[in-house]
Amino acid sequence: MIAVEKLVIGHLDLWTTAIKRKSTAGRGSSKKIELYGIKKLRELILDLAVRGLLLQQDPKEEPAGELLRQIAIEKAELLKKGKIKADKLLPPIDDVEKPFRLPSGWLWERLPNISFIQEGPGIMAKDFRGEGIPLIRISGMHGPLVSLNGCNFLDEDMVAKKWNHFRLEGDDILLSSSASLGKVSKVGNDAIGAIAYTGLIRFKPYQPLFDDYLIRFLGSNEFARQIDGSKKGAAIQHFGPTHLRWMVVPLPPLAEQYRIVAKVDELMALCDQLEQQADASLGAHQTLVATLLGALTSATDHSQFAYAWQRIAEHFDTLFTTGESIDQLKQAILQLGVTGKLVPQDLNDEPASELLDRISAEKTVLVKAGKIKKEKQLPPVADEEKLFSLPSGWEWCRLENLSLQSEAGWSPKCEETPRTGENWAVLKVSAVTWGEFNPAENKALPPNLDPVPDYEVKPGDFLISRANTAELVARSVVVQDQAPSKLMMSDKIIRFKFSQKVCVPYMSLFNNSGGARRYYLQVAGGTSSSMKNVSRLQIQSLVVALPPFSEQNRIVAKIDELMALCDQLTSRLGGAQTIQLYLADALTDSALARV
Repeated sequence: MIAVEKLVIGHLDLWTTAIKRKSTAGRGSSKKIELYGIKKLRELILDLAVRGLLLQQDPKEEPAGELLRQIAIEKAELLKKGKIKADKLLPPIDDVEKPFRLPSGWLWERLPNISFIQEGPGIMAKDFRGEGIPLIRISGMHGPLVSLNGCNFLDEDMVAKKWNHFRLEGDDILLSSSASLGKVSKVGNDAIGAIAYTGLIRFKPYQPLFDDYLIRFLGSNEFARQIDGSKKGAAIQHFGPTHLRWMVVPLPPLAEQYRIVAKVDELMALCDQLEQQADASLGAHQTLVATLLGALTSATDHSQFAYAWQRIAEHFDTLFTTGESIDQLKQAILQLGVTGKLVPQDLNDEPASELLDRISAEKTVLVKAGKIKKEKQLPPVADEEKLFSLPSGWEWCRLENLSLQSEAGWSPKCEETPRTGENWAVLKVSAVTWGEFNPAENKALPPNLDPVPDYEVKPGDFLISRANTAELVARSVVVQDQAPSKLMMSDKIIRFKFSQKVCVPYMSLFNNSGGARRYYLQVAGGTSSSMKNVSRLQIQSLVVALPPFSEQNRIVAKIDELMALCDQLTSRLGGAQTIQLYLADALTDSALARV
């Protein structure tokens, strides 16, 4: 028998510091984290509970065989009253089906023998009404009790005629079998009389089985393991009552079920406290990092900058210990670069005002020669658009003032798979999303379509997405020198060609910096955060802080150097986090192996 409290308290550092990054992003993008250690601890508690390893057994308690005898009496009474139908007799459980040994007094039993099981009906959208009987959907499965959030409604007369036998009763259990797999909620007073939609499975445990014990089993890894082979479908996995007919449940004596649930709830409350403390600690750490870096990026003179950096340098090893803090550092480096605080100004550099005049003259010559089209002149940068005070030699301008021309690509009906060999293909938006050009993100051009070579991307191209999520729309990349050929832009990718008097990597850095991101969030259209879009005119109108050409190159070189150092920090951190995750897994596996 394992002393679970010792297992928890003896490894608090591991449970609270083992975290997993849940997403990836480009330079300076935030990344969500999961408190993986606490997640594993919750799983371990449930696994120990359903294996009979959480508590000492009491030989004085009536064994599970007596519970099954009382359930048989309950089922016979329900059959007599016509409330349930006689089910096909299920075969006995053989030894091969038993996943592990059970303690004395426990028994294995098939799930349908201890609970009524019913999947919600498939109801057409044309039958939905503005009021009436609630139709519970998966959106109502995010708490311990079923919620009416996101429900539809059905006509009462139609329910009485077609679906009355699906009406929920108090203390029924609902389990999601698709989309949000494995979410379990209990039917409270609000949902009595409602109907569970397809994708939800209803359980009504036969008396005197303790329904809260069944809920704990449905949330365990053992339940997930048994249904794993039955999940079907590529986009949304699904399992149904047919597979649940064969599920075997570890059944404790009734009195022990109550004790198990009480102990699980006690330990889950402890997990809640650990989670709150870990969240608060991570939140405080991120706030401290943001505050200190904010003081650095907002410094207005050398003394303020030196003081802000000194505060960071003194605690560098304790500040940058998470992926999120390193991301914040990267964003601060980028911000320092595009505001003129990362490299010193050189009075010998040609000022940006003269650079803008020479680019304007270059465009005039190209228009007269018919090599580019004359673009509509955009208004000068207004004072309210200027984000900060510029260093000496810098100028505010619009992106259009620096580009010679721009164009979108082509989106034919492509194959769903990437190209093979040197065949033509069309780039997906994901090729230009994450800060670096990714040529592998493409769809093969079908053999029956001819390529359009004018849309082929070339080394040095500045590419920007005009449609994506709110966080990622209008992010840009510069195509590397060694980029493969025969890859075309889609119509959701725009290419800008700049004068050779502009450092293209600097333009991409500025376009992906904080001020530009705030601008795109303000102007982006679209009805949902999952798909926003910006127009070419909105991209052309971006206000740019333009340094002298030589300083643009120095900024890019310094940012590349510092980002490489940040990547080294991330790599060392990733190694430590991998070990923590491994230890969390190993500790739970070891605990389950000790019977």
